Amino acid sequence: MQDEPIDPFTGDPADPAPDLDGPADEGDETLSSTERQDVLDDLADLEVYQALLGSVGIRGLVIECEDCHEPHYFDWDLLRGNLRHLLSSGRPRVHEPAYDPDPEHYVTWEYARGYADGVHDALAETADETET
Repeated sequence: MQDEPIDPFTGDPADPAPDLDGPADEGDETLSSTERQDVLDDLADLEVYQALLGSVGIRGLVIECEDCHEPHYFDWDLLRGNLRHLLSSGRPRVHEPAYDPDPEHYVTWEYARGYADGVHDALAETADETET
């Protein structure tokens, strides 16, 4: 199974992607060890969020774009693919807003984190009650 969306321009000589990478002498950017660990942590968190929230109908996360100041809706797999791309290339992917997403099916990172923390706390509380 492929983790990332299929590139519709694969093998196309008119593929615009090389022009988006910038001058050839720039080379690949690398993430600092702290940035790399942050992305790895985000990937681990994403797995937890998907497991908890996917089962209640949440399709992914919404992120406020710093460049265009618009909300961007990412399905779980697309966000995972973007984070893996960032790890391998050191650069984020060019992004476009999702086509006509239903905002009811997406939550913010902060909401997902709070939800996961709440589930963790509830489970810990239940475990404490059964031990006493």
